[in-house]
Amino acid sequence: MSNDDMHDPFEQLKGAQAPDPRAEARKRAMAAGMAAFEAANKKTSPAAQGSSWGQRLTSIITSWKGKSIMDMRLPIGTAAIALLILPLGYQLYSTTSMTPADAVPPRPVTSVEPPPVEQGVETQAEQAVDAVANSTASPMTVTPVSPGTEAAAAGRDESVVAPEPVPMEEMAPDLDSGLMDTEVARQQAPMVGGTVAPQQAPAGAAMAESGTFMAAPAPMPPTVAQPTQPSGDEFTGFEEQRLRAVAEEPVSTFSIDVDTASYSYVRRMIEDGYLPEPDAVRIEEMINYFPYDYAPADSASVPFKPTMAVYPTPWNPKTQLLHIGIKGYVPPVTEDKASNLVFLIDTSGSMDEPDKLPLLKRAFALLVDQLSANDTVSIVVYAGSAGVVLEPTPATEQAKILAALDNLSAGGSTAGAEGIELAYRLAEQAKVEGGTNRVILATDGDFNVGIDNPEDLENFIKAKRDSGVTLSVLGFGQGNLDDATMQALAQNGNGNASYISSFREAQKVLVEEMGGTLEMIAKDVKIQIEFNPAMVAEYRLIGYETRALNREDFNNDKVDAGDIGAGHTVTAIYEITPVGSGAGLVDPLRYGAEEPVMSTGQEIAFLKMRYKLPESDVSQLIEQPVTPSVVYGDIGEVSDDMRFAAAVAAYGQKLKGSNYGGEMSWSDIAALARSGKGEDESGYRAEFIQLIKTTALLQPDTVDVDTTRPDPGCIMGTTGECAPQQ
Repeated sequence: MSNDDMHDPFEQLKGAQAPDPRAEARKRAMAAGMAAFEAANKKTSPAAQGSSWGQRLTSIITSWKGKSIMDMRLPIGTAAIALLILPLGYQLYSTTSMTPADAVPPRPVTSVEPPPVEQGVETQAEQAVDAVANSTASPMTVTPVSPGTEAAAAGRDESVVAPEPVPMEEMAPDLDSGLMDTEVARQQAPMVGGTVAPQQAPAGAAMAESGTFMAAPAPMPPTVAQPTQPSGDEFTGFEEQRLRAVAEEPVSTFSIDVDTASYSYVRRMIEDGYLPEPDAVRIEEMINYFPYDYAPADSASVPFKPTMAVYPTPWNPKTQLLHIGIKGYVPPVTEDKASNLVFLIDTSGSMDEPDKLPLLKRAFALLVDQLSANDTVSIVVYAGSAGVVLEPTPATEQAKILAALDNLSAGGSTAGAEGIELAYRLAEQAKVEGGTNRVILATDGDFNVGIDNPEDLENFIKAKRDSGVTLSVLGFGQGNLDDATMQALAQNGNGNASYISSFREAQKVLVEEMGGTLEMIAKDVKIQIEFNPAMVAEYRLIGYETRALNREDFNNDKVDAGDIGAGHTVTAIYEITPVGSGAGLVDPLRYGAEEPVMSTGQEIAFLKMRYKLPESDVSQLIEQPVTPSVVYGDIGEVSDDMRFAAAVAAYGQKLKGSNYGGEMSWSDIAALARSGKGEDESGYRAEFIQLIKTTALLQPDTVDVDTTRPDPGCIMGTTGECAPQQ
């Protein structure tokens, strides 16, 4: 085949417009390139003439090895011209309809220095040149070549007419050395993540038939909502509490506790600009994250006094919320129970991140500073440096304890060694009668603490719980968090689970709530509600999906339940549908019993609570009816705490995508939260209101919410009758 019959991409450059600046440099480079091309044509054998020019260029580039700069003039000139073609080809590919929507962008190029070439292996630049040279398309047709080209090209044109060539001086201001100056390239290209990104066409630009870019008539608005990002963290999967007909299931039973890990985790994800996974949103933990000013209990022997109210549902005017709040007994300040604490700390290699082991050290330092002379501290580490770091030491020796913490370092595998068994052994060694004996496990999610089987680990913790040593779990960091195991261990260990996302969160959990975190006032706390079918047609419990109990579990003292610390508050909210409201979603049974007749003053529901005192294995019972006397006709009449808790419930439902959350907008939720902000001494409620605003950016409202209230149906008035809502 003659040279004239060959498809020669360099012929295109003969008619290209020459740049004005540095004409001499351009001439030298062009002359060198053409000389190299002609010399190669003259010297090749007949067998070689049938090969593509890209293969001959490969031989020229390969000859760089072992030559001086003077000997490399010809290859460098040739490479310079190839380097001019490649950016142009990439620009045409990335700015036309040929670019697939899901194509992975190439790695940003910060330098054009040719890499070392191994014998028999083509560089990426050479492969790209070969692809262009071997293309059967016309000289002005661009056919991109990248991994997965065949799949990426599906559903689009195979070629597109290229625009007019970009003047060479705009692409390579300096060709004296045959290489583009890297600093100039950085200044011309936009920055992405600190690296130079390939230049793109203007936003909204489109290709016209003439090959020129034309502005799109109506650019699409940017998509603001962020998809749920796979975090690498693991959560227990669960289905949302379903609506139940009172005629069929009048009794609801569940376990309560004061875990708050879900809210802390959700807040961190959203502040980082991502929506959390749905299973990470546990609404009861979000509600219970905030303290509420419920009526305190009168004595340690009866550590709870329920506070209840019924008021209109903010997201559904035809239903109502039954709000149940309790506050744990607060011991007098003069009462100082001894605490025996064992810190079981994960020091595996994954903990070597700023929000893990370094934050953990500062968090525990805060806790140590709150301890008194009656308290002792031990430290056990597992994984890379398994063993006892600090034997039981009086809390007054702060310098010794803090030094042991400060000397911890992350590294190594997750060997585990004795881990958990060693921690409990130290706890039993320094056990204090009548005080707090607790192991505090701190980890980023690696629970290889010496017992590999999860069931065996839970059974071990249960046995130690019965002996008087409890377990709390603190989670740190992202990407490895095993929330499911963290929750299971804390519940089986009669402790609580918290997620420490920041130093401020450590202060809240380990300083402000230290009494509730360490001192248990009641264990195995259960709630059971029986609804009156004459007053309530349907109900659903908001949250507590992972804490549901069977009806018969309520009176069975062998069934474990949640534990409450000193001064902690717990809230449970039911959405109820009054009889006669017209809002029912469950059709009545065709062959069911005759509907009961309402009577004045009837109870709406009946509340029962069971709990055990810390040193007892026999439960105690609290009973209290829910009467029309606690019904409010307007949500503005209830306390700030109740309005704020309702706002958190609405937020959690909307974030999770509840089937029952209605169409309440983010702005309406924020307005409700502001109305219940109250004094907010610690600023947590103000922080939540800001979190709503951030969430609205990530998950905008998809429908326009009608602010006019529909037919409100009815509410149960103080007489027990169904009356129109005002």
